[in-house]
Amino acid sequence: MDSGYYAAYAGYVARMQALDTAADNLANAQTVGYRAERENFRSALLDPLNGNSQLGSTVNNYGVVHGDQLDMSQGALTATGNPLDLAIQGEGFFATQTASGVRYTRNGAFHRSSTGILLNGSGDPVLSTQNKPIMIPPGEIAVGDDGVLSVDGGAVAVVGVFQFPKGTRLTPEGTNRYRAPDKVKTTIAAVPIHSHALEESNQDTITGSMKLILMQRQAETMQKALTIFHMDFNKTAAEELPRV
Repeated sequence: MDSGYYAAYAGYVARMQALDTAADNLANAQTVGYRAERENFRSALLDPLNGNSQLGSTVNNYGVVHGDQLDMSQGALTATGNPLDLAIQGEGFFATQTASGVRYTRNGAFHRSSTGILLNGSGDPVLSTQNKPIMIPPGEIAVGDDGVLSVDGGAVAVVGVFQFPKGTRLTPEGTNRYRAPDKVKTTIAAVPIHSHALEESNQDTITGSMKLILMQRQAETMQKALTIFHMDFNKTAAEELPRV
């Protein structure tokens, strides 16, 4: 079979996977704390003759999607006026205690529950630098750049911002919540926390739309190439096989 068919098919599969990623990114361009995913590629040697192909390994060497990686670039900060809306400036994640374990997020839209616990929008407790839920007594709340949460001028706790070893791959759960690999060790991130603000998605609508259109056009091109190869194979079968 013509090696070009494999190239076109590999390209089509890669573009379709990249198209799904681009669509997800664009759909979450307005999601607070969202981290866009960027596809990365690996080289796949397709050589069914175990190195004896007359076409050579170079012709049979195609790029396929290796997976998605989170884009850790900073999103824009938007003022809200709420002292418990917190935005991280720099690397790091807030930690929350969920029913499935500790999860991490850049979405700092927090609130004080009726029982005084600092919660996120899903009702999960936000953790301090001591990895404990934060209790907030009644009074005027303020959060400093260093994460110190105070009530009526008295320090109550330090909101935790955690970072991971370089190269750690976080697994998305939903739109802006992430799970760290088992047994990974976190450290406290020494980065500013901005109160009265939230961090927007780091995927802007214009760039996301352009990427989506590009992936669509590339996928269509690969699909057309596959159609041409398919028609060529049918023609060969109709003209050559009867002579055998």
